[in-house]
Parts: sequence; C-alpha cells; structure tokens
Amino acid sequence: MAGAPVLRARRLAAAGPRREGEPPLRLLFAGTPAPAVVSLEALLGSAHEVVAVLTRPDAPAGRGRRTSRSPVAERADAAGIPVLQPRSPRDPEFLAQLADLAVDCAPVVAYGALVPPAALDVPVHGWVNLHFSLLPAWRGAAPVQHALMAGDEVTGAATFQLEAGLDTGPVFGVVTEPIGPRDTSGDLLGRLAVSGAGLLVATLDGIADGSLRAEPQPAEGISLAPRIETEDARVDWALPAHVVDRRVRGVTPAPGAWTTFRGNRLRLAPVEPQQSPPALEAGELSVGPAGVLVGTAHGAVRLTEVQPAGKKMLPAADWARGARLEPGERLGEQGGA
Repeated sequence: MAGAPVLRARRLAAAGPRREGEPPLRLLFAGTPAPAVVSLEALLGSAHEVVAVLTRPDAPAGRGRRTSRSPVAERADAAGIPVLQPRSPRDPEFLAQLADLAVDCAPVVAYGALVPPAALDVPVHGWVNLHFSLLPAWRGAAPVQHALMAGDEVTGAATFQLEAGLDTGPVFGVVTEPIGPRDTSGDLLGRLAVSGAGLLVATLDGIADGSLRAEPQPAEGISLAPRIETEDARVDWALPAHVVDRRVRGVTPAPGAWTTFRGNRLRLAPVEPQQSPPALEAGELSVGPAGVLVGTAHGAVRLTEVQPAGKKMLPAADWARGARLEPGERLGEQGGA
C-alpha cells in the first residue's frame, strides 16, 4: 500500500487545507506520456486552472509508424485546452508564448525535454516537477526502471522545484510505494502515477496558500537513472537468476527485454527464478515438467511468454514445441548476452 503524501511544509499544519475563496493558480502543465495524463486529470479536477499544455511534438508511433499525438495532447484536445508543441522549449517563439500566458506555476510530469534557464523564472512560482523516485535517489529519465533493477524494496514520488541541474532542486513533498516481488516497471509506474498526482495537487495547493516551502535535497544517497535504450534491455544470461529477473521486470513493458535464438531476436515477458532448477549452462534451454527453463550464472529462470520477431507474444511452451529445440541449444549469441 502506498504511503500518504508527506509535504515538507514549514507552515502547512498551521495553515490547514486549501480554504474556500482562495484564488487558484493559473497553470501551464508540461507532460507527454500516459502516466502524465493522470496528473493532468487530477489538476483539471482541482481548484487550479490549466490554461495551456506543453508536450512533445507529434511523432511516429506503433508498428505502422503513423504520426500520433502524445497522450497528454490528446487529453488536452478533449478538454479544449490549448496545446504547445515546440521542437525545443528553447525556441524563442515558445518563450514568448510562455510569457504571454502569465501563468503562476508550471507543473511538469515526464515532459521529455530539459526546460532551459530562460524559462525557469517566467512563472511566478517557477516549475514544479513530479519525479517518480525518492530524491536524491535515481535522478534522471528512468527512475522506476533503475529502482526495480537495483532490487530496491521501496520507492516513491517526489515534487520538487525545477532548477538548471538534473533533478537537483529542493523538494516539496514525497509519497512512498513498496516494490512487490513480481512488479514490472509498468505496474509500478501505474501506481506511482496515481499517488503522485495526489501529491502534485497537494503541493500546488500548498504553494497557492503559502503554506509550503521546498527543502534542499540531502547531499548523501544520490544515484543516477539514465534513459534505458533498446540495447540495454538485452538479457545477459551470464548474470545470476535473481538479477536477470529484476532486469527483465525493470524493462517491461518498455523498451522490452530481448535475447536471440538461432540468430533472430526473441522478446521476453517477465521470467520466473526457479527454486530447484536443473544444472544448465548460461543461456542453455531445457524443456520439462517445470516448463521452458534457461540457465544463468547461478540458477535458472522459467520463460513465461516469448515473442519471435514479426509475431505475437505466445506461451513459451507453445514456442518451444514449434521451434523443435535441440539438446543443448541456447539463448543469446554464444550462450551469453
């Protein structure tokens, strides 16, 4: 169960919840993927006014590579909110639009581009970022994925004042979330999107009534979470089974774990470490009563579902029957990554 939001307020207890009649904040909401829509929805239902949305430009997506609007842009369109899609937030035209909007604050959730110093001071209360980690842990583009791959047992979301450094700004509040033993990054991000949206609204309420002041991040406990590319999601069977399990869940659903079989790419759904596996070399396949097993550096994992190139995801047992596995065959080139 997620923890309740903890706002690092100097005067929140004395000020209490937002009072009726207090003026709402004029907001520019910046976000792009589906998890950011949860926060946009929460703000649309709050006392504040979302006067415009900033999101990444339309881009090719899906198997057909058709040009699509971002999930945030689609929701803004449905709500009749103006959408700004500069190629870069450094564009002079966007900076002029930002000044004309005269917003009080700009909440940010996974926008996908760095906000330049020239824009940071334009809103009265600056930019407030909802980040899916317990800062200063996992600063960067993929905090949920890295927390899961590192074996963290607890993560969370934090709101902080955006500044020029990478996720270095002072923190307004946090909410914690336990990481389950079978969570994927998609599962975890889905829960954090909901609890984080509540934290973001509470943070803006506190800024609006003057009850909240951000506090500097600790100097200790800093870790980085760089973007995960497709090559990073390639499974290294030379790692122990529990590490393979974490890494596969960390890159599920995106960019998606993969390996090779007979020289072709094979996408993997989450795997399951086995308690008493047979002795297998790293990457070696075995089909038996326990299912389709793959050896690692220490122990083995069971494949649940796989997706050969150009085909749909299917149960691993069905794939193995169709592939007619030979004894000693392995996943991964030369039995390794």
